[in-house]
Amino acid sequence: MPFRLLIPLGLVCVLLPLHHGAPGPDGTAPDPAHYRERVKAMFYHAYDSYLENAFPYDELRPLTCDGHDTWGSFSLTLIDALDTLLILGNTSEFQRVVEVLQDNVDFDIDVNASVFETNIRVVGGLLSAHLLSKKAGVEVEAGWPCSGPLLRMAEEAARKLLPAFQTPTGMPYGTVNLLHGVNPGETPVTCTAGIGTFIVEFATLSSLTGDPVFEDVARVALMRLWESRSDIGLVGNHIDVLTGKWVAQDAGIGAGVDSYFEYLVKGAILLQDKKLMAMFLEYNKAIRNYTHFDDWYLWVQMYKGTVSMPVFQSLEAYWPGLQSLIGDIDNAMRTFLNYYTVWKQFGGLPEFYNIPQGYTVEKREGYPLRPELIESAMYLYRATGDPTLLELGRDAVESIEKISKVECGFATIKDLRDHKLDNRMESFFLAETVKYLYLLFHPNNFIHNNGSTFDSVMTPHGECILGAGGYIFNTEAHPIDPAALHCCRRLKEEQWEVEDLIKEFYSLKQSRPKRAQRKTVRSGPWEPQSGPATLSSPANQPREKQPAQQRTPLLSCPSQPFTSKLALLGQVFLDSS
Repeated sequence: MPFRLLIPLGLVCVLLPLHHGAPGPDGTAPDPAHYRERVKAMFYHAYDSYLENAFPYDELRPLTCDGHDTWGSFSLTLIDALDTLLILGNTSEFQRVVEVLQDNVDFDIDVNASVFETNIRVVGGLLSAHLLSKKAGVEVEAGWPCSGPLLRMAEEAARKLLPAFQTPTGMPYGTVNLLHGVNPGETPVTCTAGIGTFIVEFATLSSLTGDPVFEDVARVALMRLWESRSDIGLVGNHIDVLTGKWVAQDAGIGAGVDSYFEYLVKGAILLQDKKLMAMFLEYNKAIRNYTHFDDWYLWVQMYKGTVSMPVFQSLEAYWPGLQSLIGDIDNAMRTFLNYYTVWKQFGGLPEFYNIPQGYTVEKREGYPLRPELIESAMYLYRATGDPTLLELGRDAVESIEKISKVECGFATIKDLRDHKLDNRMESFFLAETVKYLYLLFHPNNFIHNNGSTFDSVMTPHGECILGAGGYIFNTEAHPIDPAALHCCRRLKEEQWEVEDLIKEFYSLKQSRPKRAQRKTVRSGPWEPQSGPATLSSPANQPREKQPAQQRTPLLSCPSQPFTSKLALLGQVFLDSS
């Protein structure tokens, strides 16, 4: 039986058997080619509907066939969908959208934006598109991947987020005004994921630009969370970034916490950082000791480990995929199968599922077309080839098309019990859900490259190898090529060392006091490059936004409030218990 290295970067070496095309229990397995085309058709139905009805707003409202701004007014769906276009093989539309974004996206706007969402969707989406642009046939400038218009846009967006990190603890606020910084009355309470979900994007940005400030603030935030864990090794759900005091003491793997754990693993692999992996493995022990019951994961009080909510949240469905990245396949499959039974029960994953009762939680019955269970299926299928995982992909395609498809795209399912719909199509549907479905059914996609092919690029300081595989998905499913991180850092540092020496020389010559050591580098303004707009796409002809357009309220974290807790055996454990 052939074996393939699951983690190709050397930090965690787990050899797993790779199976091919085994039939299901009834002798037939879903035909990958058939469902691959179905998924592609789903993407274009949603994507074309956005362009025709919603651009330049952030998101499509599929029931009323119009658009609205949600996370900041960035034409967010277009940024989020960009790398999916290339994964589906559409290089011409990728090239066209790159020009549209350069001509239309502006971050100098008076908007309160979620720091978390702007990072994972905007910064992550632009970084991924930048690193994939040459493969997509975009004419890159000299010095790429260490320079380029999409990289400059990502850097500009990330710099708008840096004021949020200026706190006594180094943990960021959840919201920042892109023009004025943190508002004076901004709440200091931020969820754990909103603090610990930056290392993938910010370390990549530091490596490509040579400016260490991004990776530095991300690492400080990670370490402050690590230092704030309880004596039994757990972290809570929300924390005060000014005092470091936990506000919500519920510990689990789901909403408000999830991508913190995800980024410890992915950051470790991306950066070959054993310390980050060691931190996750310590958390993993505590999670299994206190929250793991019969292959489910419950919510517990972070200091005592007592159960506070016997609930499965749909956002927890990423966990089996994360387990696969550390080689824990058996546990991953058992948990995945639990989650899959919930999907079969409702045709989707409700936001909250009461495990003892085996049913949805009141006011949490919806399914906003989330990707997490499909994401785990993709990872596990790459590791095992188990046809059950293809069956989940088949069921997802059939359910989403039957329940959610409308004339203008795909609508969020408001209630899985009666299939009522809500007037929203979140950008992650195109960035994540469709992408993971397509990759599940496309084993030969370039994203799955096992190192058999690669591209050689000449940079100003030598040869750079890209596209060899081992892509790391950020939590919004934007793939980052780890090899790119080694292409640029040395060049940028050498350039700025020379600039520092020149400035020192002139400073001494003019008898000025010696300046303090630089902590951040090249934070001044820049002028993005863009060409003339010659496109016929609806995305190239933005309509004026209407001032009366209602916007979805900004949230600092994609989590549900914990004001109403479920009880196990009649007990309710409060945050102070």
